[in-house]
Amino acid sequence: MPIVTKLKGFTATVNAPRASRPMTVQDFYAYTPTHQYMFIPTRELWVKAAVDSCVPPVPARDRNGQPRLDAKGNQVTVKPSLWLDRNRRIEQISWAPGKPMLLLDQLVSDGGFITRPGATCFNLYRPPDLELGDAAEATRWLELVHKVYPDEADHVIKWLAHRVQRPQEKLNHALVLGGAPGVGKDSILEPVKHAVGPWNFQEVSPAHLLGRFNGFAKSTILRVSEARDLGEVNRFAFYDHSKVYAAAPPDVLRVNEKYWREYYVPNILGLILTTNHLTDGLYLPADDRRHYFAWSPRVIEDTTDAEWKALWRWYGAGGNGHVAAYLLELDLTGFDPKAAPPKTSAFWDVVAASRAPEDDELADVIDALGNPDALTLAGLAMAATGEAADWLTDRRNRRAIPHRLERCGYVSVRNEDAKDGQWVLNKARQRIYAKSSLTAAERRWKALELVKAKAK
Repeated sequence: MPIVTKLKGFTATVNAPRASRPMTVQDFYAYTPTHQYMFIPTRELWVKAAVDSCVPPVPARDRNGQPRLDAKGNQVTVKPSLWLDRNRRIEQISWAPGKPMLLLDQLVSDGGFITRPGATCFNLYRPPDLELGDAAEATRWLELVHKVYPDEADHVIKWLAHRVQRPQEKLNHALVLGGAPGVGKDSILEPVKHAVGPWNFQEVSPAHLLGRFNGFAKSTILRVSEARDLGEVNRFAFYDHSKVYAAAPPDVLRVNEKYWREYYVPNILGLILTTNHLTDGLYLPADDRRHYFAWSPRVIEDTTDAEWKALWRWYGAGGNGHVAAYLLELDLTGFDPKAAPPKTSAFWDVVAASRAPEDDELADVIDALGNPDALTLAGLAMAATGEAADWLTDRRNRRAIPHRLERCGYVSVRNEDAKDGQWVLNKARQRIYAKSSLTAAERRWKALELVKAKAK
C-alpha cells in the first residue's frame, strides 16, 4: 500500500517496504582461495561480514544429524560463513557454457579441464532465459540482414546461429560487420543478444580489448564496437591481440578481473567487430584466416526513422523470441566453424589498404629479380632504384625490412651451423630469405644453393 507523507510545503507518496525473501546459506558457496562467498543468483563474490549480516545463523547438528543443544536445552547455531566453509566449499571458478553449475571432481588449468577427485569448480555461466517464439515469424529480421548485407547474409546468419546453438564450441573466425553509420548493424545484433542471454553478450571498445582487464573473455559473443584506425602501431597491435580471441589456440584464456583472483576459462567466445570504416579501419594481411568481412552498400537514408521505430517495437512485442527460435532451429549442416572463412571483396579492399607503400616497392624489386626462391638484403639493395634503394640502405629501417619481406612472401632462413644463424656470402655475414611457400627443408636447400652460387 502506498504511504502518503505530508511535509511542510509539499506532499510525497512513497511505496511501503515490501517483504523480501530471506537469504539462506543455500544461496551461497564458500570460495576457498580468497575466503569469499559466491552469491548464486548474480555470480558475485561477497565478503564474510556481508554474508553473516544478511543470512540467519544455521542450526548446528551433531555427527548423527541431530540438533545440538546447549546446557539449557537451547538450539546451538553457527555463523553462516563458518557453515559454508565446512559444507559448501568450491576450490575454483570458471565459465563454461554447456556444463552444469557445479563441475564436480574437475578443475581447470592453463591447458584445460583436469580431473581432481573431491574438488569442485563453480561455473559462472548462466544460460539464456528468453521465451522462444515462432521461427516462421522471424521474416522481418531476415529481410533486414539481407538488405544490409545482400551478398554476405547467409554466412552472417549461420555465424550467429552457431553462437545460439553451440555456445560451448569455438567458432574459429571473427565476424566483421562494416558499413556507414545508421545502416542497421546494431539492429541486426539486438535480438541475437537476447537469444544468447544479455549477460553472455558483452561490448567493449578497441582500447578496452588491449587493456589489462579482460573479464569480457567469459562471453558467448564479444562485440568490439567502432573498430577504427587507431594509428599504424595500434592497428597492428589490435590485430595481433584480437587473434587470441578470434580463434583457438589458445584453448584456455586467463581472465583478469578487477578485485577478483585470476582464473581460467575455455576460449570459446565469438568475436564480432563493427566498424564504420572500410579502408582506414582494421588492418588485415592477405593470408588472414581469422576474419570474415561483410560490408554494407546501404546508407542511412535508405531507411526512415519510422521504419526503425517499428522494427524495435516488433522486437519488444515478441520479435526477439521469434529470431531466437529461428537461430536455434536453423540447420547448420555444412557450416564448418573450424574452417577458414571465405574472403569477400571487402576483405581484399582492406588488405590492399593495409599494405604500406614500402611493401609494394619491395615487391617491385623482387619482381625485378625474377621472384627468386632465395635472396639477400644486399641483392635487393643492388637491384633497387630511387626511393626503394634509399629505404633499403637506410640503417634505421633494418628492423622493419624482415616484416616487409614476410608480407611479400619471404621468411628468414637460419643457418643451423652458425651460432648467430647467419650465412657467409662474399666473405660477409648476411641473412638469407626464402619463399614462405616452401617447406623448411626446401628453404634451407635454396639457401645453400645461393651460398654456392655466390662462392663461384
